[in-house]
Parts: sequence; C-alpha cells; structure tokens
Amino acid sequence: ETESPLFVAPPGRWDRRARLRVRLGGGALAAAERLAVLSGANVAAIGDGSSDRWEVFQFADAALVGENLWELSMLLRGQAGSDALMPPDWPAGSRFVLIDRSLEQIALPLSARNLAREYRIGPAERPHDDPVFVGVTQAFAGVGLRPLSPVHLRLAGVPGGDLDLTWVRRTRIDGDSWESVEVPLGEEREAYLVRVIKDGAIRREAEVAAPGFTYSAAMQAADGVVAPFDLAVAQVSQAFGPGLFARRAAG
Repeated sequence: ETESPLFVAPPGRWDRRARLRVRLGGGALAAAERLAVLSGANVAAIGDGSSDRWEVFQFADAALVGENLWELSMLLRGQAGSDALMPPDWPAGSRFVLIDRSLEQIALPLSARNLAREYRIGPAERPHDDPVFVGVTQAFAGVGLRPLSPVHLRLAGVPGGDLDLTWVRRTRIDGDSWESVEVPLGEEREAYLVRVIKDGAIRREAEVAAPGFTYSAAMQAADGVVAPFDLAVAQVSQAFGPGLFARRAAG
C-alpha cells in the first residue's frame, strides 16, 4: 500500500513533481527508460480496494528508500482512460498493484456482470483450502467494456441563446497508433448520452449519434435552467451502457 498521498495531476503528461511512496509485501520495483515507459513498461494501479475505482499510472523512476519501501517518480497519470476516476488525492493507505504479466484477468461472460460471486484470495503456490486464503464476495461491472470519457469539450453560444456543445471521442480499442486519421469506434454504433445538470439534479437527458449537441434556448426555458449549470456527456456502449462522463460548465 501507499505511504504518501498522490495528488491530482494532468493525465498523459510527465508528472515531475509527485513522489509516491509504496510499501511492498515482497518483490522489487525497477526504473525504466522514458521510451520504455511510453512503450508500456512499469504500469501500476492505485485505488481504494473496490472493484471499479482504480487509476492506472506508469512510473519511470523507482528508488528503494527503506525496507520494502519504494519511492516512485516521473509519473504518467490517468492511463488507459482512467483519468476520469482520478480524485483530488489518493490518500496514504491506498492500494497499489503492479500490473505485469503475472497478473491474470478473471474470465467472466457478459451474463455474469454485476452478479455477486465468492472468491478466495491467497498465495498462488498454495491450495485454495489453505487457511491463509481469505474469502470475499464481489460483483464486477466489467469496466474493461466501459467507454472512455470524451475529451476537448467546447461550449459556444450562438445568436438566440442556443448553446452548442462539441467534443472528441476516444476509443478503448486500438487507439495508440499515430498513423490512422481517426481512432476506431470500438463500439457497435456511435452514440452519446448528454445530461444537463443544475444544482446536482439532472434536468434533461438526450441521446445523440454524433459528437455534438445543441441546447436550445427553448429547451433551457422548458427545463427552467439558467446559468450556471453543467453539461455532461458520455459515450454509450451496447454491452456496458454509458461510460464515464466528462463535464463542461456553462455560465
């Protein structure tokens, strides 16, 4: 687990200020060249221990500063689309997991999503009935299917009081290449859920098939909405439903 807090930082850029201290139960960490990190080395996750609240990050520098205590620096935050889950800070005592080839994903059919199951957790070299194993009940939503939050939300006013919201979609599948003109859709169809939020309450929902939405003056009047309020948008998956929302303030 961590022994220092990790504060919010811009995703996808080198964080040269953060120093995260992690105490391991065993094993070791190692530094990696910057290019190796950009190619996928030194991937880890930090979270609160729940099944769906984890931020994926990478680190280039790792220094042993005490017995089983490592200090990680030169970080890349919010990787693998987890930037929308980054809190103001991950407090000391947060869980830390190194993501390497020894970590295997549990195979679950779509029909098993959100169904509670019993799991036993313990050392891989021991039998499952060993007293050291701990039993837990967990239900997994299958967040690997969850669409990434849209980016570059822009809001522009037009004559008459309408508001035009535009955004750029991301993809969770084959989106790392710089050679393609546009990243693959990664879903059966292109769809987005737009929400108008005022004082924490959803005043309007609309599904659109393109990365844009006009919140007309007539809609605003019908909803009884005046600035300030928020517009939120998420890409919709046929298998998962709405993904993580991105928000843009109006007014």
